[in-house]
Amino acid sequence: MAGRTVLTLLFLLCTIMQRGQGQLSETFYSTSCPKVESIVRQVVAQKITQTFVTVPATLRLFFHDCFVEGCDASVMIASPNGNAEKDAPDNLSLAGDGFDTVIKAKAAVEKSCPRVVSCADILTIAARDVVALAGGPSFKVELGRRDGLISMASRVAGNLPESNFSLTQLNAIFAKNNLDQTDMIALSGAHTLGFAHCTRFANRLYSFSPSSPVDPDLNSTYAQQLMQACPQNVDSQIAINMDPVTPRTFDNTYFKNLVNKMGLFTSDEVLFTNKASRATVVDFANNPGNFNGAFVAAMRKLGRVGVKTGTAGQIRVDCTAFNS
Repeated sequence: MAGRTVLTLLFLLCTIMQRGQGQLSETFYSTSCPKVESIVRQVVAQKITQTFVTVPATLRLFFHDCFVEGCDASVMIASPNGNAEKDAPDNLSLAGDGFDTVIKAKAAVEKSCPRVVSCADILTIAARDVVALAGGPSFKVELGRRDGLISMASRVAGNLPESNFSLTQLNAIFAKNNLDQTDMIALSGAHTLGFAHCTRFANRLYSFSPSSPVDPDLNSTYAQQLMQACPQNVDSQIAINMDPVTPRTFDNTYFKNLVNKMGLFTSDEVLFTNKASRATVVDFANNPGNFNGAFVAAMRKLGRVGVKTGTAGQIRVDCTAFNS
């Protein structure tokens, strides 16, 4: 009996220790690298002065990273064989400025705190910073992630939302990552920044249905503007702003656009056309504070998806390669 008691106590102790290791903390680097957030912010701010694309690129990179292997910087890995996560078809449109931001921030952090801060945490901090620097809310981030050891293009398909998703499909893919409908709608608000290639929404302009080539849920004036920017058989590299009103400001205009039937993707406009999500869209359109609060809450929840902590994973020296 005594032996069983000891084993039970050891098991409970190990469980408690594992749970402790698995917790993220806003003060994780308070002693090991106390200036990490200011270092990253300085790099991010400098990068934005060079190109605004840094803002949407970094934010989108964070989202794509978390939704595949969890928030572990697996999307950063480069492969000479073209079979890493970043090489998957769904990730080929990720702008290089997002990757460059993390790489430069990591290099700056390594000078002060070598082999201490993970690339996953640097990406998390940078994603927060680009939002704030574009006029959005500033918030505290939880830290303590470690970098993952898996990065495979074959594991990406089916894990990221598509531009033609229905509300049911959107809710389902977000629910896989412990994010509810309100989180999904709030995170969709990130489409107030960035751009999209014409091929991603051309079906709404020219081939929506046999009876209506143009999607009836698309504002007619906006549809004409889109057709001028994206004529049929246009160069696939042509891209336009996702928010035609305030494309360089993180605000709630995205939701005002949805109310006016100016959502670029089907998966955007469905948030307003579907009665199950309409009230939240209208609330965010009318109350920027409510949107900002929901976005911050959703970003913090997103940052907890599939994290590696404790002794899992590693702290990469180079964000683009596993440690040798």
